Amino acid sequence: MTGEGPWPGGAAPAHGPVDAAIASRRSVRGFTSEPVPAATVREILALASRAPSMTNTQPWRVHVLLGATRDAMCREIAAAHAAGEHPEPEYAYYPREWVSPYLDRRRQIGWALYGLLGIAKGDREATARQHRRNYDFFGAPVGMIFTLHRAMDYGSFLDLGMFLQTIMVAARARGLDTCAQAAFMNWHGIIRRRLAIRAEEVVICGMALGHADVAEPANALVSPRAPVEAFCTFHGR
Repeated sequence: MTGEGPWPGGAAPAHGPVDAAIASRRSVRGFTSEPVPAATVREILALASRAPSMTNTQPWRVHVLLGATRDAMCREIAAAHAAGEHPEPEYAYYPREWVSPYLDRRRQIGWALYGLLGIAKGDREATARQHRRNYDFFGAPVGMIFTLHRAMDYGSFLDLGMFLQTIMVAARARGLDTCAQAAFMNWHGIIRRRLAIRAEEVVICGMALGHADVAEPANALVSPRAPVEAFCTFHGR
C-alpha cells in the first residue's frame, strides 16, 4: 500500500492535490524504518497550526518522540500491557453504551482488519498481540503524543480534532502516512513520567507518522464510508 488508495465510490479526486491528500488518508498499521527528518515533522506541525480553534486559543500541545526516547517509552508501555495492566484513561473517549449504526460499523471494520491479519474470533492472545503493536507506533519512526490543558472543555476537543486531521492531510501531501491512536490515552501515567508532562495536561491520544510498509497485510484495509445521503439533510434551496 502506498496510501494512494481508491476514492470512496471508485471515482478519482476532481479538484487537485488537497482532495487527493484527503482521499488517500487512512489509518496505516505498519511502517518501514525509513526515518522522517525532524525538520519535516516541524514543517507539518507548523502548517497544521493553521487549523481553526475557538477564538484562536490553539489549545493543542504535542510531544514528538524520536530515536531512543521513543523506543524506551514504547518498551515500557508494551511490557505493562503484556503484564496485564489495564489503567483507566483520564477522559471518556468511547461511549458508555454502543448503539447502531455506530456499533455495527465498529464491528465491521474490526473484523475486516482481523480477517486480513488472520486473527480468528476468540483468539485473545493474537488480539492482544496486535493491540500491543499500537504501543510501538506500528513501527513508525516518529510518534506523537497530544495533550490538552484540564481547564479546557468540549470545544477544545473539537479544535484538537481539526488540528489532528490537518496533520494527517499535511503528512499525505508529503508522501507520508499516519495512524491516530486513542490507545495511548490509557497509559497517561507512564507517558506523563517519561515526557515530564505537567499534571494540568490531559493525555488525549497518540499518532504514528512515517512511510507505509507495503508488505503489511493490515495496510490493505480500506474502511468504507457512508454516502452523503446517510448523514446529511438539506434544508431549503
